[in-house]
Amino acid sequence: MARTMLIVFMPFACGYFFSYFYRTVNAVVAPYLRQDIGLGPADLGLMSAAYFLSFAAFQIPLGLLLDRYGPRRVQGSLYCVAALGALLFSLGDSVTTLVLARAMVGFGVSGGLMAALKAIVMWFPLNRVASINGWYMAFGGLGALAATAPVDLAMQIMDWRQMFMLLAAITLVIAALILLVVPERPGSAATGSLVSQIKEIGQIYRDPFFWRIVPLMFTCSGSYLAIQGLWAGPWLSEVDGFSQGDTAFHLTLMAVGMIVGVLSSGLFAASLQRLGFDMVGVCGFAAAFSILGMLLLVSDVLPSSYLLWTYIGLVVALTILVFAALSHHFPISQAARASTAANVLVFAMAFAYQWGIGWVVEQWPMAADGSYPKIAYLWAFLAVTATQIVAFVWFIWPTRGRARG
Repeated sequence: MARTMLIVFMPFACGYFFSYFYRTVNAVVAPYLRQDIGLGPADLGLMSAAYFLSFAAFQIPLGLLLDRYGPRRVQGSLYCVAALGALLFSLGDSVTTLVLARAMVGFGVSGGLMAALKAIVMWFPLNRVASINGWYMAFGGLGALAATAPVDLAMQIMDWRQMFMLLAAITLVIAALILLVVPERPGSAATGSLVSQIKEIGQIYRDPFFWRIVPLMFTCSGSYLAIQGLWAGPWLSEVDGFSQGDTAFHLTLMAVGMIVGVLSSGLFAASLQRLGFDMVGVCGFAAAFSILGMLLLVSDVLPSSYLLWTYIGLVVALTILVFAALSHHFPISQAARASTAANVLVFAMAFAYQWGIGWVVEQWPMAADGSYPKIAYLWAFLAVTATQIVAFVWFIWPTRGRARG
């Protein structure tokens, strides 16, 4: 068990750490990008969201490749692309170059979670999979944590270009570790034709159960990714008026809340199941707590901003339980493709939210100091919250067709 953790779990976990680091670091480095490159909110949103677009676009092919060629070869190769994207980002001096580089990074880390989930199922006893999945997700939280206050401190001794050059080198080392250290598992490749596997994806997307529960995830998790990855920083600095250091500290609390939420998600689900709720009901409660976090943010009724941002990180992480609900509904042979089918929607929505928030904010005039009024951010975040509420109403709305699904 210890050897398997070392040669299978740790190489993938290190990659997932930096996958989340790339995902969230723009919330801290955004002021430097705006100053050096001259990015406006819409350009900044598009540049940052390019990560989510390429990430989402590759999810369906990713599931097929993982089943046919295994996580070692697929994700090891993809991290090489991420390293090249980070290097290009460090050299970028235009919006176009930064968007392309960011898209390459998103493509390269697109299998950071799914590849590892498959590897864990392949190499670990089934009775340990749930707990090991939780530990693995915590590495993503640690990556988000490292992209907050530590990055703010790093900016005192290096610039953002040097940081991304360093990230490129580290990502390449991780790719080499996965390709050279992680072993192959004989007999783990998928059987059946590629055509039959693709047809099963179509069956998943036609399933009424899928469309009842997944909108909860792609609205709540997608908005969280967009806000944590970029717009939490401008909200904290331009709406709440915090300094760069205070902003980074609030982002740190958000990341800590995410780590706690991921590690306690199993306990949360088990507690509700003991009260008689199935996994569908558990997901409904998780989404309700997530929507409450957004309502608390836009209403500004909590006396402590520290408590607010910790709570947001804590509860939004619970929506990952939708993956568990899908695994309960679909057969094991389709579980991975059901997860990637949901994941593509999560990251597509994250792209739409991250770019859309910037577009909404830019509809208001910019102040002389380069900031935007509070009302601009408020309307943008209210629009995001409205989509979550619509998804929740759809989830609880009683219709015969979806009830049968």
